[in-house]
Amino acid sequence: MGLTSSVRSKAVYFLTVIILTVFNISFANAESPSSATEKAIFAGGCFWCMEPPFDKIDGVISTTSGYTSGHQKNPTYKQVSAGVTGHTEAIEIVFDPDKVSYEKLLEVFWLNIDPLNAKGQFCDYGTQYRTGIYYLDEQQQKLAEASLAGIKNKLNKPIATEIKAATQFYPAEDYHQNYYQVNPVRYNYYRWSCGRDQRLQELWGEQAAH
Repeated sequence: MGLTSSVRSKAVYFLTVIILTVFNISFANAESPSSATEKAIFAGGCFWCMEPPFDKIDGVISTTSGYTSGHQKNPTYKQVSAGVTGHTEAIEIVFDPDKVSYEKLLEVFWLNIDPLNAKGQFCDYGTQYRTGIYYLDEQQQKLAEASLAGIKNKLNKPIATEIKAATQFYPAEDYHQNYYQVNPVRYNYYRWSCGRDQRLQELWGEQAAH
């Protein structure tokens, strides 16, 4: 005996629901980043200038400008820029270790800073612009120290960049986030007038960040 029209309609409906559910689950799994993400915290002077080189790396999920390695809770930009909180401008990177390694992030970090400058970075002076690698676990510490040894051998000069255990990272105010994208004219003028790229080229040659 054949199925009635009502039964056939219900069967088609439930089959459609099952197919769409399966496809939605598949697409969600394909589009979602790995749940096993990791973080890295680096300081390289003006945090505006530290976001772009990491944002372009496959495997980097996000970069956030902020403040770290200070003694005051919930610091503001005004306080940090005055040099009274002990913080340094930094970025927090969320990345997928299946796509990019911490070692690779360290390589990019060094090529975007002047590790010889103990007074700040480029045209910015003060401890709030000091450079640093702030490790989040023992493995990051080992890799950071190994990379520092390599830089010392390469430059054969005292390195001012600090390597310390990470403390609280405070995201900066919203207007600082993705500044190079939101205010490209101001950003590019600042970067050029600060002499950042010129100094990086002098230090690292063709490897320098662009």
